[in-house]
Amino acid sequence: MFRPMRRFKQQLTQEECVEILNTEVRGVLSVLGDEDYPYGIPIDFYYNQQENKIYFHGAKEGHKIDSIKKHKKVSFCVYDKGYKKDDHWALYFKSVIVFGKIKIVEDFNKAVEICRNLSLKFTKDTSEIDIMIEKYAKNVMCLELTCEHITGKRITEK
Repeated sequence: MFRPMRRFKQQLTQEECVEILNTEVRGVLSVLGDEDYPYGIPIDFYYNQQENKIYFHGAKEGHKIDSIKKHKKVSFCVYDKGYKKDDHWALYFKSVIVFGKIKIVEDFNKAVEICRNLSLKFTKDTSEIDIMIEKYAKNVMCLELTCEHITGKRITEK
């Protein structure tokens, strides 16, 4: 169902893909938007490796939510910060693309857990996280992306 990578020598291992999903904090979620135009949204995320799912949070309405309600298939792109070799202008980085199906998380307790895990990627101050969850959790919608295909690639901007 999914195409093999054309430049297979640049392909990352599954372990390298998982490392990027575990360490990076944001990526671009792409949905099929209005009139079937692609719509990409920069968004924070949390990857649960045991479940092989990626979780997001955001507003309860808008273009993204309307698109997800119409089309559950999405892609999600994450890339690391990269590096430059001495005396070279080219940037070397790794990217990961995830294909899967997304759904709205209906269970409030699950949504709170997602918000907590997302917050822990940014701060270990659990008292601050608790305050934010108490204040905003009822206004947040969480999304669950079930990963069907994960692939990654080494890229050199030359």
